[in-house]
Amino acid sequence: MPIPARQLGRPINVAVLGTGQMGLVCAHVLCSSDRARGTGEFPLPHVFLWGHDPIERERLRQTRESSRLPGFRVPDGAEVLLDDDRLRRADLIVVAIATQHIRQALERLCPLIGSETGLISTAKGIENRTLLTPIGIIRDVLGGSRSAGVLSGPTIAGELARCLPATMVAASVDEELTRLTQVLFSTSWLRVYTHHDTIGVEIAGAAKNVIALAAGILDGLHAGFNAKSALLARGLAEITRLGVALGAERETFFGVAGVGDLATTCFSPEGRNRSCGEALGRGEKLDAYLTRAHHVVEGVATCQSVVDLARGLGIEMPITESVRAVLFDGLDPLTAISRLMSREPRDEQVG
Repeated sequence: MPIPARQLGRPINVAVLGTGQMGLVCAHVLCSSDRARGTGEFPLPHVFLWGHDPIERERLRQTRESSRLPGFRVPDGAEVLLDDDRLRRADLIVVAIATQHIRQALERLCPLIGSETGLISTAKGIENRTLLTPIGIIRDVLGGSRSAGVLSGPTIAGELARCLPATMVAASVDEELTRLTQVLFSTSWLRVYTHHDTIGVEIAGAAKNVIALAAGILDGLHAGFNAKSALLARGLAEITRLGVALGAERETFFGVAGVGDLATTCFSPEGRNRSCGEALGRGEKLDAYLTRAHHVVEGVATCQSVVDLARGLGIEMPITESVRAVLFDGLDPLTAISRLMSREPRDEQVG
């Protein structure tokens, strides 16, 4: 369990795993001085940035810049680690790695992670085959009693890098970890709320990426704002149904981590999942898009996991099923929309 810095008598050591966009901006936020930190009560943390590729780490250490986030510079307060062994010093680890790669990274680093070290995930996905959320993966690899949580919300990385106003939610059953995360990530431009519904926050973050793919497909087809607004409403209903069936609280999906994140991802031109969907709507093949994009689109792999979860629970998710068919079965996007529009009329139900 993480110990607050005022009890440690020294600045807390925070390791960020991942040198993608979210890992870079997490290091940026953690190094940002504001009213809540940088005082005797809570000193600014020591921040370590770790990536799996040693060549990329060395380049990042030397230039402080990354092609993954053009125009961004790694803050001087963040140390780019060249030696994995330095992770032994971490009091808290922020897992900013794409969901499908978390397990491999943690299995590699497991011997270096202390038993009392807490972990916070920023990933938004569900692992294929195991159908575990990031917290589930962390505990599966490091032990079921591990103190773990999630930091999520409507956060486009490029906007965070420019210090534009944003909100996030820190959730864990470990109240100390939740509070520590809130304090560490609070700045004058980033407001962090706390929550206890880890299932709801993780499912909301994962499933909204699938709906964002659908939103992008509508954009690529020039289907209009009426269609996209309807998609968001019905997509939120699907996400809520799944989350509640898994034990989440219904209200979570109508907060920052739910509808807030869903709206941002579906409308932002910088959203990876929406952009991928738009390319599909214009007729581009998925493999071709992923090859030229050079970044992970979490919603693609997660879509299959969400469908598997829903089918196992007997939950109806027609939009998600349609996205899966477009991605993996070659279903024409126009045909998918026609099928959705021709479904049997019924009363509206949300969640």
